[in-house]
Amino acid sequence: MSENEKSTPTTSTDTPAIPALPEKPKSNGGKYAAFGAGALVVALAAGFGIKAFTGSDDEKLTKITVGTTEASDPYWNELIKVGKEKYGLEIEPVNFTDYTQANPALSQGQVDLNQFQHLQFLADYNAAKNDTLTPVGSTYIVPLSLYSKKHSKINEFAKGGKVAIPNDATNQARALLLLQSAGLLTLKGGGNSLSTPADIDAGKSKVKVAPVEAAQTAAALPSVEGAVVNNNFAADANLDPSKALFKDDPKAKSSEPYINVIAARKKDADNPAYAKFVQAYHEKSVQDLIAKRTKGTQFEVKRSVTDVRGILARLESQIKAAK
Repeated sequence: MSENEKSTPTTSTDTPAIPALPEKPKSNGGKYAAFGAGALVVALAAGFGIKAFTGSDDEKLTKITVGTTEASDPYWNELIKVGKEKYGLEIEPVNFTDYTQANPALSQGQVDLNQFQHLQFLADYNAAKNDTLTPVGSTYIVPLSLYSKKHSKINEFAKGGKVAIPNDATNQARALLLLQSAGLLTLKGGGNSLSTPADIDAGKSKVKVAPVEAAQTAAALPSVEGAVVNNNFAADANLDPSKALFKDDPKAKSSEPYINVIAARKKDADNPAYAKFVQAYHEKSVQDLIAKRTKGTQFEVKRSVTDVRGILARLESQIKAAK
């Protein structure tokens, strides 16, 4: 499964289901090699056109293995290079084609860090597994967008009309918060990252929602007032991001659960080498390549470690309270 493949991560029958991640920005990267459950495909530096480390250089570098679902993306070449030349790191990406394997691999010590998930996904995992994986830095956020083929303005939506939204838990809650921000519906109590259609205050809302498979939201556009479409599905349907009627604000508090992070085991979370990896990720040369790849649909986030750990703690508390 590539990062652009839309299937929901599978879980074994004795593993609590973890909600799907929102789609990542559309990538021009190649396909990933598939592997069976629990297996790893190690993307060695040599495979990225980086020369092997030799001689005394090896002794001066701190090796870090990083689990990711996007190891084929070109920016990893630059990240590996910057990590070595500026931060004294030997960065080795480890590619996963199954989202459900990356956190267990980190927890079990198969990798040092992982970089693939947002805070809501991490909170769901920690709560389900009683784990303590911890952010060591923030990376990016991808805004969710509302499209329409019938209207050019939100105020043109018909009273009682339907808006298609993704039906998986993570994206559905985010879509509801988006529609609330757009003034199209109201959620009881203001809503949160666990909201469902049952939380809609119908008397105070202009539209109704029609939950469908995330991959079908764009296809539903001709028959609804509008649709909340994930980035990759919008790209597949040739929807122009600049024509979206509304996007969630990446700086808004309601977007905080969807900040992507670099995670570590709690006992290793304050490792200075991991802080250097975060710095390397945010180097301009790396970010320029990411911006080029995503065509401006991904926004860099540089929140403090204290902030993202606080958001994670809040999300975990909400999840536990909801059980």
